[in-house]
Amino acid sequence: MANRVVYFNGEFIPELEARISIFDCALMFGDMVFEVTRTFNLKPFRLREHLDRLFASMHYAEIECGLTIEEMEAATHTTIERNLPALDGLDVQIMHDVTRGALPFYTGIVKEGTAPIVSINVFPLVRHARSIAEKYENGAHLVITPQQSVPSRYIDPKAKNRSRIYYKLAELQATRMEQGAMPLLTDEHGFITEGSGSNFFVARHGEILTPKPNDILRGVSRHACIELAGKLGIPVMETDIEPYDVREADEAWITSTPFSMIPVTRFNFQAVGDGKPGSIYRRLLTAWGDEVGVDIAGQAREYEALARTWHP
Repeated sequence: MANRVVYFNGEFIPELEARISIFDCALMFGDMVFEVTRTFNLKPFRLREHLDRLFASMHYAEIECGLTIEEMEAATHTTIERNLPALDGLDVQIMHDVTRGALPFYTGIVKEGTAPIVSINVFPLVRHARSIAEKYENGAHLVITPQQSVPSRYIDPKAKNRSRIYYKLAELQATRMEQGAMPLLTDEHGFITEGSGSNFFVARHGEILTPKPNDILRGVSRHACIELAGKLGIPVMETDIEPYDVREADEAWITSTPFSMIPVTRFNFQAVGDGKPGSIYRRLLTAWGDEVGVDIAGQAREYEALARTWHP
């Protein structure tokens, strides 16, 4: 972490000094929107799509950050460039955080004042590989949790916000069900929505199914997967998916920015298909890697090995 810097309201400060007040709305209310992008070969993947969603989230939350999307994009590239000497060629996650700022009640106490705070940081993906590298070959185990998704009429998950304690509760419940299991949430009607930070897909008879884009975060990686399927001539349908449909599927997987896509080989303690990553998943992952010029699973294995000696 020595030498890494963070964009913080127009300035670059050491990562260890990037802090916000305990009186900030982000801490008081979870009143904050954010984005997580990643790089391939240190080039941001679909950065503009992430920033489009970030600005849509700010509009939803009624936060005016003081930057145009072009200025935010330029600041992002500058943040990466300023950190290149400290990254040793490692790919990173790029995190944009926008908080409303401190509550007016605390005017004069908070050094940043009550205006919104924009921060951009980069963090090598090495630590992420510790928990996901083996899943590219062995797959993940997803379980339906008692904690359900929050309907969009209450708080809209399409706006990527930090008010997401229901994700954390679902993760805790999944871990209690089985160590290492990952949660899969449902809506109030019992239809599958999403994971805690991932989108869900199944394939059956050569067709891909994914939940309707209602009570879910419309993931950039989800969109990338759907586009890749189109290029490969694989039909995709957005539809209601019940747990029964997963048990009858040939294969399943989840998508998310840090890992792109990983297979789901177990669901609610039963094998999905033959219990191995499926052929459609493998075709899509290969196509994704070809597009970005990275062996995605191979990089994860490399970073997992590096994590044993890596110091952040």
